[in-house]
Amino acid sequence: MKAKLKSACTLFFLGVFVLSLTSCKKELTSTAANQSLQSSAAASATSFTSSEKIPIELAVFIPCANGGAGEDVLLTGSLHILSSFTINGNIVRGKSHFQPQGISGTGLSTGDKYQATGVTQDDFKGSFINGQFQQSFINNFRIIGQGPGNNYLVHTNFHVTVNANGVLTTVVDNFSADCK
Repeated sequence: MKAKLKSACTLFFLGVFVLSLTSCKKELTSTAANQSLQSSAAASATSFTSSEKIPIELAVFIPCANGGAGEDVLLTGSLHILSSFTINGNIVRGKSHFQPQGISGTGLSTGDKYQATGVTQDDFKGSFINGQFQQSFINNFRIIGQGPGNNYLVHTNFHVTVNANGVLTTVVDNFSADCK
């Protein structure tokens, strides 16, 4: 059972990372120097770094907009994703950084203008030998509207640790969504 949990956790988080790298609609904006597969025989490490710009079209309901009645806001723009992945011996590490660039939108009921800001970061490290694993995920997603009281702020803080025995030792899962 513990071995299955170790394998499942490792595969799940590796799968999430790989999916973030293989998005359907991506525009690569990095040069070959910034996006390369490097192998260092001396350190026996393999690394991959990717910098991508992905077009975004997203509808978000802002509950405090439209005088408190709420409204859907259609957001468009680009999401910059910077990812790195390293395998060094029996250790795998990955890091992703997501940041909106020029994402703005319009309220579908009021026509009010909105800007999307924030940053999302995901960081993981795991062992191929014993399944030891840890991941931290932090998301700050903000949709800033015109005037007071219609800014929508979403915050997520998630962390999980699995020890070398396959035991889940730490879980932190905090989420908040506020209108200000």
